[in-house]
Amino acid sequence: MKNQIPVLFLKKKIKMRHSLLLIIIYFFCFPLFSQNIEDDFEGNGTINEWVGDNCYVASSFVNPHVQGINTSSRVLKYSDTGGQYANVRFDLNENLDFSNKNSFTFKIYVPSTSITGNQINKVSVKLQNGTLSQPWTTQSEIIKYISLNEWQEITFNFENDSYINFNSSPTAPIERTDFNRVLIQVNGEDNYDHVTAYIDDFIFEELEGENDPVYDQLIWSDEFDGSGAIDSDKWFHQTQLPSSGSWYNNEIQHYTDRIDNTYVSNGSMHLVAKKETYTDQGHTKQYTSARLNSKIAFTYGKVEVRAILPTGVGTWPAIWMLGKNITEAGAYWQTQGYGNVSWPACGEIDIMEHWGTNQNFVQSAMHTPSSHGGTVNHGGQTIPTASTAYHVYSLEWYPTKMVFKVDGVHHYTYQPEVRNASTWPFNADQYILLNTAIQPSIPGSFTESDMIIDYVRVYEESSLSTSNSTLNELIIYPNPTKDKLILKTPSHLIGSKVIMYSTLGQSLLNFTLNEVNTSIDLSSFKQGIYLLKFQNNNGSFIKEIIKN
Repeated sequence: MKNQIPVLFLKKKIKMRHSLLLIIIYFFCFPLFSQNIEDDFEGNGTINEWVGDNCYVASSFVNPHVQGINTSSRVLKYSDTGGQYANVRFDLNENLDFSNKNSFTFKIYVPSTSITGNQINKVSVKLQNGTLSQPWTTQSEIIKYISLNEWQEITFNFENDSYINFNSSPTAPIERTDFNRVLIQVNGEDNYDHVTAYIDDFIFEELEGENDPVYDQLIWSDEFDGSGAIDSDKWFHQTQLPSSGSWYNNEIQHYTDRIDNTYVSNGSMHLVAKKETYTDQGHTKQYTSARLNSKIAFTYGKVEVRAILPTGVGTWPAIWMLGKNITEAGAYWQTQGYGNVSWPACGEIDIMEHWGTNQNFVQSAMHTPSSHGGTVNHGGQTIPTASTAYHVYSLEWYPTKMVFKVDGVHHYTYQPEVRNASTWPFNADQYILLNTAIQPSIPGSFTESDMIIDYVRVYEESSLSTSNSTLNELIIYPNPTKDKLILKTPSHLIGSKVIMYSTLGQSLLNFTLNEVNTSIDLSSFKQGIYLLKFQNNNGSFIKEIIKN
């Protein structure tokens, strides 16, 4: 892989190299009080002191996990050894200024061996007025969910992210001027469990892309309910061999439309790669699998696929996209008359690729006329449980960039400085492909392995969600909650339909907002994350809730 320099350090180097120029630019172009808040825990920072509340803190600790996206030598150590309200914090000399910046970003590593009890793995950034005797009464909080045993970079955007105001005030944090204390809390409060975390490269910044569309309108999905054959209204089996008689990249499988290779069972779709002698189109091969084309194509939006990947050297599963204008005989959109350009002019988006030769690594990549085949445009991350547990593989496709994540953890952005037909053939519809290829390196002992898909979901921007005020006018509290949830509804949302979903896409509640204050009893629901979808004639949006 091509070594990447983290954006944070690029910014720092630019600042050092051109410090005088930046001072001049800031003096004339920006408010004088634009705050510089950062700490790399190696002596380069503006934060005077980190303080632990019921928590041990070491702000220049030797990095015990030099790996992945963080190879720096020093980090902050956060050690909650059972404090009920453990956190680490710092105070500012002046109140927090949101006029030019909106986001806190840092890297975090939480080893699974440090955790006791049954905790939800998450991290919060909390803002408070530290001059008060009860500063928590002014608190605004953003919660993000994290993975264990790997460095990940988390951003808390106080302009666009969902937040929780302690006092249920409708005022958005971005509109506040009384915050002078910043807290980080790992795995929540009001418990006596233990957790250790390592934090690095903390920075307060203006998040690039803060005005990006919010893709929260579900426009298409397959939840793979039922049993038997997959839904032919949503998927097309691509089985026609290329003219050479073999699939590309020296793949050695046949793709079939048989239930042996694709079927639905217990709420999931199984795409099965098998060792078997199979003859089709005049060619006999020793392996079979499946290649699915979606019967939806779209431009811009978010794709989420929750999947368990196959295992074994020689397996090559992929979740990816192609322009529906590709001239590929036997592809669905070609059969519909849309094919007019060849690969790679059509553009290819690899949301997820996985090779059995590198079992714990997943990759995302872009193929364009400017770079294809062994493309230089790629990035990935280590997922130790890629083939044993479900993970959500996602793409956020904007007009100027592609953002790739696993379980919400970012690992690659494709954003060419110059967008033209060579670098950016992504201004037209693309469709989704799911397949598992077989490579010649597969051992003779291989028999079969499944890619198991829990759901495929496509989101676009909703008309309601384009207004932050709409989202913020609807107050949901307490969130997280143990039993009852209160919805305080503005008048223009009265009459909206509300559907509560599990993270598996199951509809659990269905009701209409008829009153300003609506109470939902969640006492019978299991601990976890749920989604509330609000819908009326103007559009829809989704809010996340947490049941403790």
